[in-house]
Formats: sequence, C-alpha cells, structure tokens
Amino acid sequence: MTASQARQGNSTSSVLGRRLGAELLKLRTAAGFTQPQAAKVLSASTAKIAKMEGGWVPVRDPDIRALCELYGIQNPGTVGRLLELARLDRERRKAKGWWDDYTLLGAMQEYVTLESAATAIRTWQPGYIPGLFQTPSYVSALRSTPSTATGNRGPDDEFVAARIARQRRLSADPPLSVHALLYEATLRNMPCGADTAREQLDHLARMADSPNITIQMFPFSGGMHQGLNGSFNILSFAESGAMDVVYSETVLTQLWIEGGEGAARYDELFKLIAARSLSERDSLLFLHDLRKDL
Repeated sequence: MTASQARQGNSTSSVLGRRLGAELLKLRTAAGFTQPQAAKVLSASTAKIAKMEGGWVPVRDPDIRALCELYGIQNPGTVGRLLELARLDRERRKAKGWWDDYTLLGAMQEYVTLESAATAIRTWQPGYIPGLFQTPSYVSALRSTPSTATGNRGPDDEFVAARIARQRRLSADPPLSVHALLYEATLRNMPCGADTAREQLDHLARMADSPNITIQMFPFSGGMHQGLNGSFNILSFAESGAMDVVYSETVLTQLWIEGGEGAARYDELFKLIAARSLSERDSLLFLHDLRKDL
C-alpha cells in the first residue's frame, strides 16, 4: 500500500492498524460471519467493523476478545498476538518521539515510528548503506549527489541530525536487532571520497561487532536474484513472522506489505539472499580488505 492509499478524507490508516485489520478480516471470513453479525456482538455499526478491518481506527482489547470468541478463536497465542498488535497500533497513533523535532522526514515519518516500536529488522540493500549504519559524512555526501531523487542539493544539517537520532534505537534498552544484507556494489560505489569511504567502512566493522547486529555481504559472484530490483526492510514486532510488515522503496515511491503471503514471500527472499551471502566472518574480512585498498 502506498502513502496515498493510506488516506481517506481526514482519516489516516496506520500500517499496524491495517496489519491487525487484515488478521481480523481473515478470521471473520474463515469463521463464516458477516460484518453485520460481527457488529452486533460489539453493539456497534457495520461501518465500525469495516473501519477496524481496514485499519482506520484503533481497536480496543474488549472488542478483540469479543470477536475472537465469536469466531471460535481459543488459542491463547493467537489472541495474544492480536492484542499485542492492537496495543502497538494504539501507541503508534499517539506516539511522540525524537521524530517530532524534525520537519524533513516526509514519507519516512511512518517508517521511523514503526522502527522505534519494532523488535527486529531484516534489511536488504543493493545500492546504499542502511540508514541505521550511515555516518554523518556519508549522509551529507549522499544528499549532495545530483543523481539522487532530491536533485542537486547541498548537505542538510537537519536531515543528518535526524538520521543520527534515528540510530539511537540500536543502543536502546532493549536494543533493536538488525540483520543487514549488503550488495557488494553498495560497499564499492560510495557517494563520497576515499576519506569518507574509509570512515564508513570502519563504522560498519564496528557495527558488526555489536551483539544485536548481523552484517553479511552479497558478492558479485553470488549471481542474480529478485532482490536486485530494489531494497526492502522486514520489520518484526514479536517473534519473526507473527506480525511482520515489509517496507520497500522504489525510485519515487514507497510500498508497504502488511503481513500475509506478501510478507512471507519477502521473508523467503531474504533467507535466499542470506544463504548465498558471505558469512559474518568473511563479510568482516571483506570490509577490512576493501578498507586497505582505499
């Protein structure tokens, strides 16, 4: 779903809300109930059920429990995941964080708020160093590159400051777990001079030593795969797969895949790329060798 599809009049649906709504819709249809029947159990309107299933409104815990009872859902794990997803969505809608101090995030506003709530992220990057690992010099150089979508513009101090503030999530309590797969071209084609490239590679090596961070390099010799079409991030909010959402960037737009078979396909693609990437140890050696050649 694109950003424009997430708006309806003055209302805005949230990624987590749509993820929860999709689960509720799947459970209702599997149980053979209609929206009016679900609405009757909640003493609500059919429109409310439609908004809940579309992710347009926050969902209360009593409503989730009542719907699960109607749909015959007795598995505590399933109910618990729905309740946790609803809690995260409610917190996301009213969240105030570091991002409120910056005005230049644009379409990244939704992403960074979810990143702050996620427990783990798996990212594939065929073109750029992941934002969570970028040094200030790399960010400035990237912003100054004429070939970027923003055009030929100088370094933006506020954008750099926002990127650094975002990286605090890596050392929070508990820290965000990140598994990054980087295409070899990402490390060789730096948007900067040798000094900045050395600094960025040294920073990646230090990041790789962190217990919550895994970095693997996908070499040119690894061959072709679908991931070469673009980057994607898989955000997890509980155990992997239970509440995953995928954020994918194309040249001029962003795409959300909210669970289901779509997210499962990205999970399989990530596993495929990881299996064909260098090991953590060999990836670190590659970073050191590349650093020496600069």
